[in-house]
Amino acid sequence: MNAEVKSQEYELLNEIAQDSLVTQASLSARLDIAVGSVNWYIKRLINRGWIKVSHLDRTRLQYDLTREGMQVLKQRALQYARDSLGVYKDFRCKAKAVAEDLSGKGIDCVYLDGSDEIMDILRLTCIEAGIAMEPTPGHVIVRLEDQQYVVGIQEVPVTEDAGKEN
Repeated sequence: MNAEVKSQEYELLNEIAQDSLVTQASLSARLDIAVGSVNWYIKRLINRGWIKVSHLDRTRLQYDLTREGMQVLKQRALQYARDSLGVYKDFRCKAKAVAEDLSGKGIDCVYLDGSDEIMDILRLTCIEAGIAMEPTPGHVIVRLEDQQYVVGIQEVPVTEDAGKEN
């Protein structure tokens, strides 16, 4: 299992795991690689012992993952989960730092400029810290730039009436 798994090999294993009767032509179309490349990769997967081929009739093949092939898929899934968790933890730490900084400055309401999963981490962290979400851009806007949360504070214009007492 020490052999490096190319992304095309993993994708082929995954597709075969989903449908053992898949054809090389449909694999080619699904993965957007040439049929000749699919054939080459399948031969490589057979040689590695990750899939076996059964002839159903003269023209029809069935591909089955071996125990080793299933192990490759399992290891790849576990690595993906570990990597994803690491990314989550990294952004969760960054989000906590932003929320603490905002709270420390007495800011209790922000507008988050973005709606992807990374901004969702910040959104939930701010809510936990008691910071409300503005529906439209206002005094404090937070956005994501180069994998970092960036806080922008807009100056609030002071009107002449603000200092007068009635």
